[in-house]
Amino acid sequence: MSSDTVSFGYSEVAPEDKTRMVGDVFQRVAKRYDIMNDAMSGGLHRLWKDHFVGQVRPRQSEAILDMAGGTGDIAFRMARRGADVTVSDINPHMLAVGMERAQKKGIEGLLWSEQNAETLSFGDKEFDAYTIAFGIRNVTDIPKALREAYRVLKRGGRFYCLEFSTTTWPGFKEVYDAYSHKIVPKVGKLIAHDEDSYRYLIESIRRFPDMPTFKRMIGEAGFVNTRVEPILGGLVAIHSGWKI
Repeated sequence: MSSDTVSFGYSEVAPEDKTRMVGDVFQRVAKRYDIMNDAMSGGLHRLWKDHFVGQVRPRQSEAILDMAGGTGDIAFRMARRGADVTVSDINPHMLAVGMERAQKKGIEGLLWSEQNAETLSFGDKEFDAYTIAFGIRNVTDIPKALREAYRVLKRGGRFYCLEFSTTTWPGFKEVYDAYSHKIVPKVGKLIAHDEDSYRYLIESIRRFPDMPTFKRMIGEAGFVNTRVEPILGGLVAIHSGWKI
């Protein structure tokens, strides 16, 4: 990969083009995003998110920034535990879906903020926790976003990331690769009428750093006590770290 380009799926593009192109993808899939998550994971994403929030352990009146929070899945779970959650996303279409869902569910008190993870408008040391679920791989400059996460956290603050990774289970990896590359784009075409966007989403998973590499990147951003918890052998992983 050239130092002047970044990955967009299996393609190489200019950084500014990736930000725009990812925005286009999520604008197209926003309204059917949660339906597609169910279709692609067989509903497992709901269990993964429950477990993720259990690991975060949101507490009453804690200030938590849920980045790439889009449709609100993680924020709703944390708000039910009493946390004061700011839901941020670079894509206004995803935020609009989240706000509509919150209204329908009767969930109040969430703050909604359009933000770029690489250039947050929040001040230093504002949040007790920073969460990001299935969003970090779509960020153009991941190390910069991790540094911003570190900056906005208070001392003692914690970082938690739920993201697809690379499973290490023999046999399962090959089955999942075949399923994701051949079936998921077709499901995207059937349900969301958008095969290309879901092909990008699968390709973006393949280009994302493996678990040890991403764990090291979190440490390089300043976090300590970094950990990774693989799920299904690393098909999905929870990475975490602390700011001290």
